[in-house]
Amino acid sequence: MMDFRRTWAVFRKELIHIRRDPRSLFLIILLPIMLLLIYGNALTFDIKHVPVAVYNLDPGIGSQDFIREFRGSPYFNVRYQVSSYAELDRLITDRIARLALVLPQDLSRNLKKGISTPIQVIVDGTEPNTANVVLGYTQAVTYHFNQQLMFDRLERLGLGKIEIPLQSEIRFWFNEDLESIAFIVPGLIVVIMTMVGTLLTALTVVREVEMGSMESLLSTTLTPAELVLGKMAPYFLICMLDLLIAMAMGQWVFHVPLRGSALLLIGLSAIFLVVMLGQGLFISITAKNQLQAFQMGMLVTFLPAVLLSGFVFAIHLMPLPLQFISYLVPAKYLVTISKGIYLKGLGLDILWPQALILIFFAIFFLGISIYKAPKKLS
Repeated sequence: MMDFRRTWAVFRKELIHIRRDPRSLFLIILLPIMLLLIYGNALTFDIKHVPVAVYNLDPGIGSQDFIREFRGSPYFNVRYQVSSYAELDRLITDRIARLALVLPQDLSRNLKKGISTPIQVIVDGTEPNTANVVLGYTQAVTYHFNQQLMFDRLERLGLGKIEIPLQSEIRFWFNEDLESIAFIVPGLIVVIMTMVGTLLTALTVVREVEMGSMESLLSTTLTPAELVLGKMAPYFLICMLDLLIAMAMGQWVFHVPLRGSALLLIGLSAIFLVVMLGQGLFISITAKNQLQAFQMGMLVTFLPAVLLSGFVFAIHLMPLPLQFISYLVPAKYLVTISKGIYLKGLGLDILWPQALILIFFAIFFLGISIYKAPKKLS
């Protein structure tokens, strides 16, 4: 039978260890702040103000109107007007410009006559995703220019304004401004909890074994469950504090709206923290030294949380074996929960499957940590 007085004693002992190492506690509190500031500002998928170089061989007004379309777009920044292909090649090769336009010398005359004229568009393809987005923006600007040119030509012919039969009015749901920070912060909170929660407990048991203090604990009537829960509880409170700091920064520093229930997010995150702390304790129990425990914690939890949780990379675009492996990553389910609550305002009526899976992981890792907890020194 569990005796909560003994669990409380282990809890107090861990708090004393934490209090005697204020620098580590300060780093634990500072870590989520630093990670949010660094990743929140550095990791972005927004593509704006793409530097553009123009090699214009046409002195007419038509080419100037076309360049003006790019100048008026927030996605492009027409910085360079070059006079040779060699200069254009240097700008693209050195990645000073990411897009280059080559306008032929008879462009204005052909536009006036209504003759189709090809222009050359050179896109830096070293980053394929960025290149495809830039190409899409370029095609949109060109389409708008052609449409306006057609309307002007019809008016000059005396046909008046021509109404387009079908017009699509586009509205984006859940992230109206298409800002990547609203996509990054909810997933980043999960990655921070994964790293902090696992690494905090991954060193606790193995550190006591190396220091020799575990022998004193095992000489008492302490049960494995009391040992595991007593060691886990202080770090659970610290991680919950980190969670609240991360949520506050997301709200007031990055201005990411929380559309759903904050209490629901905190409650499901608490279950996830039990998973991570239990996983960290299991690593600490099975590791032979602190270095091995740290390496196992990074390899087993942090890297899968970044790569296989859907935080940055879409899981449905991954190879099928990796999609199956992602089902074993607990962070995958909290990323779905966090983004659903933050961006869509979802409730437990929709997120209950992910919540049940997190509860299963929590019971599993708590159970295996208690089962593997040291009962005597080898």
